Amino acid sequence: MAENEIHVVMLPWSAFGHLIPFFKLSIALAKAGVHVSFISTPKNIQRLPKIPSNLAHLVHFVQLPLPSLDKEHLPEGAEATVDIPSEEIEFLKLAYDKLQHPVKQFVANQLPNWIICDFSPHWIVDIAQEFQVKLIFYSVFSAASMNIFAPSTRKFPVTPESLTVPPEWVTFPSSVAYRIHEAIPFCAGANDVNASGVRDYERMATVCCASKAVIFRSCYEVEGEYLNAFQKLVGKPVIPIGILPADSADREREIIDGSTSGKIFEWLDEQASKSVVFVGFGSELKLNKDQVFEIAYGIEESQLPFLWGLRKPSWATNDEDFLPVGFIERTSNRGVVCMGWIPQQEILAHPSIGGSLFHSGWGSVIETLQFGHNLVVLPFI
Repeated sequence: MAENEIHVVMLPWSAFGHLIPFFKLSIALAKAGVHVSFISTPKNIQRLPKIPSNLAHLVHFVQLPLPSLDKEHLPEGAEATVDIPSEEIEFLKLAYDKLQHPVKQFVANQLPNWIICDFSPHWIVDIAQEFQVKLIFYSVFSAASMNIFAPSTRKFPVTPESLTVPPEWVTFPSSVAYRIHEAIPFCAGANDVNASGVRDYERMATVCCASKAVIFRSCYEVEGEYLNAFQKLVGKPVIPIGILPADSADREREIIDGSTSGKIFEWLDEQASKSVVFVGFGSELKLNKDQVFEIAYGIEESQLPFLWGLRKPSWATNDEDFLPVGFIERTSNRGVVCMGWIPQQEILAHPSIGGSLFHSGWGSVIETLQFGHNLVVLPFI
């Protein structure tokens, strides 16, 4: 690599709601002539979109095998949150933290200009300081959410009650706050010591405080006041990088069997413009049986054409009992249920899609906004 060329290392958490935004930023940086090393595990990298051929000399995947745990805690082949039930994610964090040594070796050998990291690798702070590499925290969460989390300001442990009103540093009118039934599980996840020995809140606070800047997949038109408020809160540059829409030439059939993908788009091609509701709750949110059934009843009652991307729930005992009896038969003339991962961005770009029903995950919000769809949201159910 030439002396005057910029080299950036990407270090995302092992969840596709994080991996995909980091990949999109990698492509955007490469288009600006920046060399990018994207670090993840082999199976995760295999499931990412292909690097455009004209950028292949600038974006390099660095495959680091995920250190193994006993099969009782982390099944063989599980490398991302999508591979495991939610109760096993703490063991994925434990395995992920064991990547510290190979990541340190890579940084020592490459001495990049910048490391752009996620909330999870708290140990990257010591590595960056040892080798004098500047660190940037890339939040895949919205600026509004980060003002609520306030990793550099809130007292620990976080109480549910403190999250039910806008914080004092949000000085403009705002209704962004948790309801108590949402705040309780959030605090449990943020405050509880998990198998890795490090609380999620501590991870985020460590990375955020040590970073030279914080970047958001957002823009001033959508979150201007929240971006400015967070910059004042953390006392460092806060940079909105836009929503990173994919060019049509960049869109890939992501993480899906080609024949299944083809059938999806053949069906969409047959539907009227702006007539179909896309239903999807992301790769991280785990729905219980009551939630899945209530969503199904609502879809059926709506009488609207729909495309539902649904992962087989861990509580399902077979390939039939995860939906109400007869649901598929009663709705087959106007809807499709697709099991497993589907190419969400390509689907949202299709002219037959008119609206989305989803969980308000930030990645899904901005992907939906860029296509001008109606949004029906169930905030994290």
